Amino acid sequence: SSETFWTTTGMFPQEFIIGFPKCVKISRVAIQCYLVQTLRIERSISNDPVGFELCIEKDLQHTEGQLQMEEFPLPDFQATYLRFIIKSAFDHFVSVHRVMAEGT
Repeated sequence: SSETFWTTTGMFPQEFIIGFPKCVKISRVAIQCYLVQTLRIERSISNDPVGFELCIEKDLQHTEGQLQMEEFPLPDFQATYLRFIIKSAFDHFVSVHRVMAEGT
């Protein structure tokens, strides 16, 4: 639901981890967020959320009054866990409204 969201506590960096039941192939990750300036996505292929490695780090464009919608194509990409790190923001608080991962 776009009416629900996760919000930061006001200091950066902030992070959250999404876990899958097993190692999966991901072809694309998309995120809908608000006021995120720099986003970093890392992956782990371990059984536990450890040993993360960088996948993508990107500065997002500021969209006043609108959700930011970013897509990241990830060809031949495997992960058991994805860690999203919000390194900086355009304001004291940001929100994440949806994260989507496509693959098999």
